[in-house]
Amino acid sequence: MTRHFDAMIIGAGQAGPSLAGRLTAASMRVAVVERKFFGGTCVNTGCTPTKTLVASAAAAHLARRASEYGVSIGGAVSIDMRAVKARMDAISHSSRDGVESWLREMERCTVIQGHARFEAPDIVRVGEELLTAKHIFINVGGRALVPAFPGLDRVRSLTNTSLLELDAVPRHLVIVGGSYIGLEFAQIFRRFGAEVTVIEKGPRLIGREDADVSTAVQAILEAEGIAVRCSAECISFAPRGAAIAVGVGCATGAPDVVGSHVLLAVGRRPNTDDLGLDKAGVAMDGRGYITVDDQLRTSVPHIWALGDCNGRGAFTHTAYNDFEIIAANLLDGENRRVSDRIPGYALYIDPPLGRVGLSEAEARAKGYQVRVGQRPMTRVARAIEKGQTEGLMKVVVDRETDAILGAAILGVGGDEAIHGVLDMMNARVRATTLQHAVPIHPTVSELIPTILGELYP
Repeated sequence: MTRHFDAMIIGAGQAGPSLAGRLTAASMRVAVVERKFFGGTCVNTGCTPTKTLVASAAAAHLARRASEYGVSIGGAVSIDMRAVKARMDAISHSSRDGVESWLREMERCTVIQGHARFEAPDIVRVGEELLTAKHIFINVGGRALVPAFPGLDRVRSLTNTSLLELDAVPRHLVIVGGSYIGLEFAQIFRRFGAEVTVIEKGPRLIGREDADVSTAVQAILEAEGIAVRCSAECISFAPRGAAIAVGVGCATGAPDVVGSHVLLAVGRRPNTDDLGLDKAGVAMDGRGYITVDDQLRTSVPHIWALGDCNGRGAFTHTAYNDFEIIAANLLDGENRRVSDRIPGYALYIDPPLGRVGLSEAEARAKGYQVRVGQRPMTRVARAIEKGQTEGLMKVVVDRETDAILGAAILGVGGDEAIHGVLDMMNARVRATTLQHAVPIHPTVSELIPTILGELYP
């Protein structure tokens, strides 16, 4: 049996359902194929569950600090991990169910559950059924990368997905990978009461950030009792009784770390290896990401790729922007491009890091002559009043054009305050324009114009 549609969307992640909404509103008959959970990574194993855990961990941390604010709660703070997990699951499942209901109730949309595999450029098999469509959109997301570390097959290990199934706090969680996912989980489980060690192969944490930002993040984590081991060039695993020994191989410090649980947070890989893309003629790079042009078309003109699987962004907001680009170009006659997108993201430790554009190191590497403004959060009234003075604010400006090249705000409200800079960069206004703004006091954002007035050199 073969069914024909105007458009087919493979994967119901962040971009797919919204695209289905636009296409059906344009009177297209659309098939949405999903093989597992609606909502993709964000709703099921990413933003929604992890930020729910961040909130629970922050509540525990603030409760322990209550006396600093003149508040007495009496007794020790305890964690009911089953209740924490139940809250997380309820919020995540509500979002998932909402996405599924939206699609199933959408006029001209047919939801098909199963594993999609190409049999030709315009033919997709789902079980015993064949589907064809004039336009095909691949939105299959990604999953945790699990490298072949020596000894890994001899021990139990967790990924960001399986870690969410824990209903008890680990005694000692060893996290391999000192970047965004690993650091968020490190602070979460430390605040839940676990001993936590972060092992990073590189010389410092979150290596894509400037060294001063990386150092400040490490200081925040270590102040909460998280152990950090960088320059771990020889990572390996071995059972040690009921525990797990993780070989570090650093020049200094103990040669291994023994923990009760191990989390692998060393990167992501796209879910493209079992789609039959070779039969469709869709090109991929050496890591399995689907190759796309600036308007997200693949090597086959009627097939597009959105979200994590195209290698052009690894965030919910970039996936959603992929949908916006495709919809605008296909339905509205526009000419939007991925290369016009200014990158922005956040690291959701507490306090968070908000980042947009180029770091200072990236700007210099691209040949810019830069001016830099910086201020520690110890000099931000809002941070002082809230009792969270960790971190710093930093803005990078092109010396020749006065264009804002990028910014980082590591501190209370940094994930929100960064949008003032992001908006100005999208509007392509000069730093002087933002410097002349009159922001509200007391906020974190009010220091951005001040910093722009103190650029050096």
